Amino acid sequence: MSAYEFIKTETEGRLFIVTINRPDQLNCLHPMGNAEMGKAFDEFAANPDLWVAIVTGAGEKAFSAGNDLKFAASGQKSPVPMPSSGFGGLTSRYDLYKPVIAAVNGFAMGGGFEIALATDIIIAAENAKFALPEPRVGFAALASGMHRLPRQVPLKKAMGMMLTGRTVSAAEGKEIGFVTEVVPQGKALEEAKRWAGMILECSPMAIKATKETVLTGLNTADLKTAFETKVPGIAKLMHSADHKEGPKAFAEKRKPVWQNE
Repeated sequence: MSAYEFIKTETEGRLFIVTINRPDQLNCLHPMGNAEMGKAFDEFAANPDLWVAIVTGAGEKAFSAGNDLKFAASGQKSPVPMPSSGFGGLTSRYDLYKPVIAAVNGFAMGGGFEIALATDIIIAAENAKFALPEPRVGFAALASGMHRLPRQVPLKKAMGMMLTGRTVSAAEGKEIGFVTEVVPQGKALEEAKRWAGMILECSPMAIKATKETVLTGLNTADLKTAFETKVPGIAKLMHSADHKEGPKAFAEKRKPVWQNE
């Protein structure tokens, strides 16, 4: 357990869990909380022994209701800047190829939804609520939501959310396509751990190479160029011990022992 004031982190084997821990404020993030989230995900990115992360919110009411507007309106000066990695330490982090899962319980609004959109898999409890409501209060979703949502779901669905600021249920989120799985209330973290377990059965080298290839390819104009672009992670995978271990374990009818090297 790491020592933070506004978040909690814990490690379970290869799994790193980050919990926004301001339940009385619906897990809204102020600058100090964002700074801690940035440090936590810096820790995850730099540690070769951590292969998968889960981000969630304390309590059942909220994953995160976004930016702490009360703090912003108070006129207090932040003792720390916004991390370069963006809101929640994730929305401007473009070079993290380890997988991150969002376990969403309750409200994921504004910046909270943008944190979830910056992850790879969203597990939503039945009581989860998603929105980019910024235009309703004269703001805009500036932490990448206006770009990530229309890249992850059909444009008309994304615009239907963004141009109204309306709230979407977990079930509709799955129908639209940004929610991976819906589970009963109180079970989001448990299900996220199950998905993390499935990922951890795979080679971490292969997982990172896959994520890097997908994200690089999505930023490429055409399929042929995307297919022919070989990202650094693929070269690392092909020369790795994991690349040899997979077929060997299969031939020997045993579970592979991944080395992440």
